[in-house]
Amino acid sequence: MIHVIATITLAAGKRAEFLKHFHALVPLVKAEVGCMDYGPAVDIASGIPIQKPVRPDVVVVVEQWSGLDALRAHLVAPHMQAYREKVKNLVTDTQLLVLEPA
Repeated sequence: MIHVIATITLAAGKRAEFLKHFHALVPLVKAEVGCMDYGPAVDIASGIPIQKPVRPDVVVVVEQWSGLDALRAHLVAPHMQAYREKVKNLVTDTQLLVLEPA
């Protein structure tokens, strides 16, 4: 099993529009072979001093996959290519962490 944390930075004020497209994508991804979990998350103000300031234009995607082969297949799936085309003008940066349990 692997974990993926994708941090997606969006153009200012575009998070709601991005999430509309993303939520339409989620069922397609969850149906992929090897997808164990896949969903978006956004910052909340917790009042915990160590937390960084809330990022209103960031979405973090938390994923679990059965392995790297499943992740690689996901990245080239036709619905992912269509999704990327829909959101390309909303996204300004994407950072990816691929992790394994320690």
